[in-house]
Amino acid sequence: MTKNAFVCQMCGSCCTGEGGIVVSRSDRERLSRLLDIPLAVFEQRYTRRKSQTFYLTTREDGSCVFFSPESGCRVHSGKPDICLAWPFFYGNLRDEVSWKMAQDYCPGIDPKVSHEDFMRQGLDYLQAHGLFHRNGGDGANSLQIEDLLDSGTEEENCPRNTRNDTKE
Repeated sequence: MTKNAFVCQMCGSCCTGEGGIVVSRSDRERLSRLLDIPLAVFEQRYTRRKSQTFYLTTREDGSCVFFSPESGCRVHSGKPDICLAWPFFYGNLRDEVSWKMAQDYCPGIDPKVSHEDFMRQGLDYLQAHGLFHRNGGDGANSLQIEDLLDSGTEEENCPRNTRNDTKE
């Protein structure tokens, strides 16, 4: 029986820190529908834009605008792809040193699982949940993992935008 490489502990550590939470257009549309507000209002109220990239705003303490220490993520059912993908980011999947550093930060990453198993489980998870982003898209760079896939084409392995929770 294979151990899970990651089991979320709901600690909120990944909801705070520098760098910002990149939100793609599909993330912003999904969140605006969840909050029942127009996209333009969502973007004005909850994002900041740097060049062509949108980020969720943060509070003074560095936490995500939607994170509550008492109840966790207030938009959990529609949270951004980057949040859903944690800790299976490109750097953690590709680089064992980054993966070990992430373990210091995140109690949900099992240090007893090998990096090879972490990578395999991470790629499987990202593909199964439609969290794969192609280079050049408006999503987070840490989800652009095509060079880590072993075989097949990008289309065969993980089509973009296959999340079940989006409404057309």
